[in-house]
Amino acid sequence: MKDFKNLKVWQKGINLVVDVYATSQNFPQEEMYGLTSQMRRSAISIPSNIAEGSGRNTDKEFSRFLDISLGSTFELETQIIIANKLSFIDDNRLVELINNVQEEQKMITGLQKSLK
Repeated sequence: MKDFKNLKVWQKGINLVVDVYATSQNFPQEEMYGLTSQMRRSAISIPSNIAEGSGRNTDKEFSRFLDISLGSTFELETQIIIANKLSFIDDNRLVELINNVQEEQKMITGLQKSLK
């Protein structure tokens, strides 16, 4: 069992959740149960699956949870692009969030490679 709280990829994921919450709080109220909720759930899934996977018995199991986490980053990236297209976030915030998500993707992939 790894202490997930010491993993930089988990810490970055937590920061991403905070960023998504801060950004989505300004979305239109009618999006509370739509895009706002979906983005928040995708973001939360990233560090949550890293944490859950770190408690598994084998690196293979951990890697499976990292796959789920990685999938959530791609969901979130898509949702951020949609939010921008709907003018809920400006281009500068789009670039910032996408860069953060892509950095998380690279970190997850790197951790997966280190487990093999």
